[in-house]
Amino acid sequence: MKVIVVGCTHAGTSAVKTILKENPGMEVTVYERNDNVSFLSCGIALYVGGVVKDPQGLFYSNPEELASLGANVNMQHDVTNIDTAAKTVAVKNLVTGEEFEDTYDKLVLTTGSWPIIPPIEGIQSKNVLLCKNYNQAKAIIACKDDKKKIVVIGGGYIGIELVEAFANDGKEVTLVDGLDRILNKYLDPEFTDVLEDDLRKHGVKIQLNEMVKGFKENEAGDRTTVITTGGEYEAELVILCVGFRPSTELVKGQVDMLGNGAIIVDDYMQTSVPDVFAAGDSCAVNYNPNGGHAYIPLATNAVRMGLLVGKNINGPKMKYRGTQSTSGLYLNGFNIGSTGVNDASAAAFGLETRSVTMEDNYRPEFMPTTEKVLMKLVYEVGTTRIVGGQIMSKYDVTQSANTLSLAIQNKMTIEDLALVDFFFQPHFDRPWNYLNLLAQKALDQEAELAKK
Repeated sequence: MKVIVVGCTHAGTSAVKTILKENPGMEVTVYERNDNVSFLSCGIALYVGGVVKDPQGLFYSNPEELASLGANVNMQHDVTNIDTAAKTVAVKNLVTGEEFEDTYDKLVLTTGSWPIIPPIEGIQSKNVLLCKNYNQAKAIIACKDDKKKIVVIGGGYIGIELVEAFANDGKEVTLVDGLDRILNKYLDPEFTDVLEDDLRKHGVKIQLNEMVKGFKENEAGDRTTVITTGGEYEAELVILCVGFRPSTELVKGQVDMLGNGAIIVDDYMQTSVPDVFAAGDSCAVNYNPNGGHAYIPLATNAVRMGLLVGKNINGPKMKYRGTQSTSGLYLNGFNIGSTGVNDASAAAFGLETRSVTMEDNYRPEFMPTTEKVLMKLVYEVGTTRIVGGQIMSKYDVTQSANTLSLAIQNKMTIEDLALVDFFFQPHFDRPWNYLNLLAQKALDQEAELAKK
């Protein structure tokens, strides 16, 4: 059996390794348009900020490793056309210019995503850079040292992490976002208000509710003015990170997709076309909070989905458990975790929810030190099923986001979480764990509402 894998970052690398591990001797051919595999783009800000000195540490595999496992690895080869009916792919060698056709028995689409590039006037300025892959990271590193004024467009994880890295490097940083809050996909205002205030204390200028209208480069070409609906901001370097779109043009009209082009897969990573599998940022995930589909491009989703492709390439064996979109962030001393929906996003997923927010110490006050934990629990009205959670502290409580993720995946209720058996030891915890207390507050809220 011959398997062709198109694209080889997180999902592709995971798929190739698992296919070959589960099926020794299977013929696996990889086509990747870049000259590297498995780059952790979540580490770009660490690289930019100098925390990571050697960028090679941001790779966890390489073409040589995949080849040693038995894969036929073709780097800098661009797949230009896919015919799922004929089971053929057209390929161009980007080094030699050679073009050829290949055939497959099974096809794995792990083509990933690409930064959204709005059709804004002046966006072609050499001072406007994207932030997604290794080559883009190298471009930012190569030019950042002699730049003082930097504008970051987009207040998601990558944008915020870059803002922190540049500000801590002594740059004059302006963050521009078209929405009213940073990190709005992950956190509610109780959390983002704190983080925005903290960024301002670190010298960051935050311009929210402002849409970018254009970029204007000066005559010397060394500065670009970002023109928004709220003002103009001069910069020597502009980083554009306003989100990602799935790279699925090759199979448009051939497999079922969401409106944004994300490929829909079943619980075994199969698309609507027989023998065609997909995984990673090119796909919609099965979203557990509402039991539907959502586009959530995260490396954690990608590696799990890639593994499942490998497990199921010869027939359905291991079922996808879905995802809660669990994520973590470290920002200027704050340890932040979130999972599932928040108050702001719940309605978009068709959920009627209520929530509780509370702050408490993570361990007893009689200990020499402790830290406050700000936390929030979101649950479904009627069922009291947990569908989201957020947590933040100067103490590292981020693993609690994983606990809440498991609660969502297993359809636990607020009562279940209120009585979960968590250990007590004064160095680490209180007799009632803070997650127990959070869920108990939700129970109290429901009891009060029932009286009305």
